[in-house]
Amino acid sequence: MAPIKVLAICFILLLSQSTWSQVELKLNTSNPITLGETVELKSDILNENRILNIYLPPNYSTDASKNYPVIYLLDGSLDEDFIHIAGIVQFGSFSWINMVPESIIVGIANTDRKKDFTYPTTNKQDKTDLPTSGKSANFMQFLEKELQPYITTNYKTSGPTTIIGQSLGGLLATEILYKKPNLFDNYIIVSPSLWWDNESLLALQPATYSSKKSIYIAVGKEGAIMERTASALYDKINNQKKSNTTVFYSFFEKQNHGDTLHLAVYDAFEKIFKK
Repeated sequence: MAPIKVLAICFILLLSQSTWSQVELKLNTSNPITLGETVELKSDILNENRILNIYLPPNYSTDASKNYPVIYLLDGSLDEDFIHIAGIVQFGSFSWINMVPESIIVGIANTDRKKDFTYPTTNKQDKTDLPTSGKSANFMQFLEKELQPYITTNYKTSGPTTIIGQSLGGLLATEILYKKPNLFDNYIIVSPSLWWDNESLLALQPATYSSKKSIYIAVGKEGAIMERTASALYDKINNQKKSNTTVFYSFFEKQNHGDTLHLAVYDAFEKIFKK
């Protein structure tokens, strides 16, 4: 073979190898998956900084004319309920599903949920098991005076607000419904720990309100006390409901305290939002 032909073939092989290396490099390029953003909010009421994980709808940054309802999620850390609840909202807001409106989710990351989600108790065992408990009044003030104003000022919001709480978070959501019902329009209360303080919250008379409400209560196969108190909460609210209030109740007999939330939230979105 002539030397010129050999050189030409070698050049083509080197060029080909270089081209494939560039293609492989491009194929191996990675980009982050973005669900929204994480921000840190300084709270004077709680005397600490709080992490917020915020899911934004797909067209949030490009559609300047559109505002969105807000879903506030207790236990909203990245390693808690934020990602899978954001997934339900993202899926449910597809146009061919139309189960829930495109929404902003505000996941409130925990620092001490036992402190934030419980009111003072007279039960000695409660105090022993949860020694930092009893500061829910401060947390509710944080929601009302700091968090909600921050979200409405910095994000494109409109329409109903929703709170989701499970277990101790369900206890807090119930306490808000009883004591400060106008903080939210929709309440999704799952597996609420209404046993707290000898079930004293159930004995209270809920505060009055004027705005439209949708209240969803759910519990799994979680034992006699959990099931009885969740059912009692539904009965009390449903029996005293106003004409502008819709109340739902679901019992998930195949789920337990650990895995009721996901199915319950999906069910709640269908019942509250789906047209």
